[in-house]
This record gives sequence, structure tokens and C-alpha cells, in this order.
Amino acid sequence: MIKIVLVDDHFMVRDGIRAILEEEDDYEVVGEASNGNDAINLVKSIKPDIVICDIRMPEMSGIEMVQKMMEMKLLTKFVMLSMHDSDEYILQSINAGADGYLLKGASKEEFMKALSIVGRGEKYFSGDVSSILVKKIKSGDSVGSFNMKSEANSKEEELSNPFDLTKRENQILRLAISGKTNKDIAAELNISKRTTEVHRFNLMKKMGVKNVLELSNKAREYGMIP
Repeated sequence: MIKIVLVDDHFMVRDGIRAILEEEDDYEVVGEASNGNDAINLVKSIKPDIVICDIRMPEMSGIEMVQKMMEMKLLTKFVMLSMHDSDEYILQSINAGADGYLLKGASKEEFMKALSIVGRGEKYFSGDVSSILVKKIKSGDSVGSFNMKSEANSKEEELSNPFDLTKRENQILRLAISGKTNKDIAAELNISKRTTEVHRFNLMKKMGVKNVLELSNKAREYGMIP
């Protein structure tokens, strides 16, 4: 049984994660906290296997919290679950000692996969996060103890971007191929439907396709999706 502590200042987020984990036999939520200070005391007492935490919280950010707990030499692993995909937050989290970084728009399948990988002592970073890390590493920037052999990044390195798509266009590519409508994509990426339509139009134009079937076929042909 993998013991989990949830750290997020929004009750609804914690409640949603708890509901997901309660459906699984191998995970148990053993504590919750709404800020970094309370989380530190809780983790010191309970000693969970994994802490799932937000970044932006009152009193102390999730990044600061991880830094302080890493100094305590705990065996606990840390997975950042955030709505922010900025380079700064991602790299700061990794340098602080985070073992994983997921966006809040991740699917349940990816979320559980991440916990499984981190739970066995490896690193996990979502595809969008991996893209940022690979770019930074190739440019010579430091990303702390990040291991390029992690499952998420190994997979990302194998994928190509021959049409010079932006990060947002890559996101929409994957969501469109999965069958999501513009309305669904807009909701998942927290952008307007009009913005989604513009990105999707540019994506189709760059790749020279007219529909989702052609988009999917060409993306697979060029190794852009697994």
C-alpha cells in the first residue's frame, strides 16, 4: 500500500484526487494539508511514500516546501501537480527535488502511471513538461538532478517535430487526434474556443492536412506521436 499526502489550498482539488485514489487498491490517502507549513509537520509525522502538491499556495509555495523537506533527508517522493507549464516553475521544482511534474489537465491514466513510476523510485514528467526539459538540456541549461533516462523523457526524445509546431499546437495535435472537439480542447487547456480554432487552423496548415484522419496519419508517419 502506497501512502499518499495531498497538499493543495483548494479543497475541491484534494477531494477530486482522493476520489480517484480511493478507486485504486494500492494507494491510500493518509493526510491532507492546505499549505506548505502544515504539510511539513504532517509529512514529518506520517512519513508518507508520496506527497502530491500544488505549487502556488498561501504561506509557502510547493517548491519551497519540497526544498525544506529534502533537507530533512526524508524517503518521501514528491509529485508536483500544477496548472502552470512555465519553464521557471518546472525547473525550480526539479532543482528543489521533485520526482515528478504533472499538469492538472492530465488524464487519470497518466496520473496513475506517474504515481506508479515515482513510487518505484523513478522520475516522471508529462509529455509537455518533458519537451521543455529536453529543450533546456539541449541548450546547455542546468536542470539539477533530472535524469534523461526517465521513462517520460526517453519517450519524448523519440518523437519528432518536423513541422516546427509550437507547444500549444502540439497539445492540440494530441487532443484532436484523441477525438476531442474544439470545445473540449478549449476547456482542457483553459483557453477560449476561438483561440483553439486559430491554433488548430495553423496546425492543419503547417502539416498540409484537411481533417483529423489526415492529421493522425501524417503525425504517425513522421513519428510525432507514439
